[in-house]
Amino acid sequence: MAPRDAFNPLRVWRSVFREDRYFLVLSVFIGIFSGLSVVLFRFAIDWCSLYLLGTGAPSRERLLLAPALTGLLIAVLVIHFFPQSRGSGVNQTKAALYIYNGYIPLRTAIGKFITAALAIGSGQSLGPEDPSLQIGAALASTIGRKLRLSRDNMRLIAPVGAAAGLAAAFNAPIAAVLFVIEEVIGRWTAGILGSVVLSAVSSVVVMRGFMGPEPLFRIPPVELQRPSELIAYSILGIGGGLASVAFSSGIATLRPIFRQMSLWTQYLQPAVAGLIIGVIAVLGAPQVMGAGYVYIDEAMHGQFTWQFLAILALLKILATLVSFVSGTPGGMFAPTLFIGAMLGASVGGVEHMLYPHLSWSPGTFALVGMGVLFAGFLRCPMTSVFMVLEVSGNYSIILPVIIANTIAYFISRALQPTAIFDALSRQDGLELPSMEEQREESILRVEDAMELPTDPVLSAEDSVDRAARIAAQAKHDALLVRLRPSGWSTIRKSELKSLLDAGKGLQTLESVLGEEPDPVPSLHPDLPLDTALRYVDRWPVVPVVNRANLKELEGVITQRDVLERYRDFGEE
Repeated sequence: MAPRDAFNPLRVWRSVFREDRYFLVLSVFIGIFSGLSVVLFRFAIDWCSLYLLGTGAPSRERLLLAPALTGLLIAVLVIHFFPQSRGSGVNQTKAALYIYNGYIPLRTAIGKFITAALAIGSGQSLGPEDPSLQIGAALASTIGRKLRLSRDNMRLIAPVGAAAGLAAAFNAPIAAVLFVIEEVIGRWTAGILGSVVLSAVSSVVVMRGFMGPEPLFRIPPVELQRPSELIAYSILGIGGGLASVAFSSGIATLRPIFRQMSLWTQYLQPAVAGLIIGVIAVLGAPQVMGAGYVYIDEAMHGQFTWQFLAILALLKILATLVSFVSGTPGGMFAPTLFIGAMLGASVGGVEHMLYPHLSWSPGTFALVGMGVLFAGFLRCPMTSVFMVLEVSGNYSIILPVIIANTIAYFISRALQPTAIFDALSRQDGLELPSMEEQREESILRVEDAMELPTDPVLSAEDSVDRAARIAAQAKHDALLVRLRPSGWSTIRKSELKSLLDAGKGLQTLESVLGEEPDPVPSLHPDLPLDTALRYVDRWPVVPVVNRANLKELEGVITQRDVLERYRDFGEE
């Protein structure tokens, strides 16, 4: 047997690579695998598009038959083989975090890969970003199970993979990190942020190695010549907010109707959706098929009239509605960007026609419109700003983006109280936490429950006899004792009486409390009220002190104060 102090490589390895550090390293590999899977997913979509729609301009027959017949195949696959691949994938990832302890079957990733590639490649009006998010989350969950991670890390590994998948799909690591924290996790610590960032960055590095480093869209630098031009972007924010409400209301209304139809219609719904989209394409708007990134770029470079841009925005809303509510696997990110770009360029064209003196670029209005729809429809205001900046690589339009996105977000919140992802999860019978509702929650603080310090504060130098006389006039059973040189302790009236009965009336409180009295932690008025719950069951009264002067007592708080405040808050 080796001596106890002998060098043990395994022990050193475990001490250096504790699970939290190991999790950070693992996040890099999750990003690499997720990036590779997204690259293959993009290739699969392109291959399906070439095989089903052909090269060049598709014939009328292909436009009609490809999405419809592929829809039949997708329905069979979803109903019989991959039922978890239905929908976008965002809520499924949230469910893995909050319900299933991070568990997402690898079968889900395979099913999502196949069915979403067929759907988008055949022309269904859906996008690859949300499926990429779910594929990354499923891969991360599978890796975590194989490595037997702890339950806490298993819960977080799905969002780590989700960030990697979304970052690779968007070529935008910052936006992916913000979306996962803003919509999926809802909170962050240094460890969570580090893992999510590492996975997102590593996946983007892999993706750029295959696809190149260029952003999705490029527009020339734009500068505001006069502040009055911001009014034009404010009008776009209003229009985008209203369009977001119409889009989300349509999905929230139609989806449960389609899902409640008889089983045999479930086989036909994706096919009918594909046929409707094919008809739209045959009638002169093939741009609504698929993700539509090529046409977003054309709109940015002024290839369409403002009238046709407005028509494309309306038709894309219709096409996406029928695709998504039919249960066809695919995402809503790309359609949202498409609708926003067409709407933005259209509004910009109208405003330029009415006010030609304003500096105007179709690319700028299209790009701001993308952020507007993203903020209004998906209700992720921070993500929407950074998404626009990252996909364009242009930071000169940050002011119009912030103003327009904020207006659209508030209009959407006012007219559609429930965010789209929350509405979808509740339709599925899942009560997932609403990140938007959590952000808007009123937080009770210590100052909401504390009482003013009406009772006198005892000093450690006071005698037991004097402390007992003071305590007799006090409201509470326990009083605070100010220790030397700083700090607090407590003593009850019953304890003082016992000390008097024991003949210790002349002794100081400092002596009877002992050399190391049990110190009472102090709170501050602005702390969340649940912080007080950690202490009020152990100490009968807890001091609330000023942050600038720790000796200044601003109030006291007891267990009764905390419980009564929570009771009153529940009745409000």
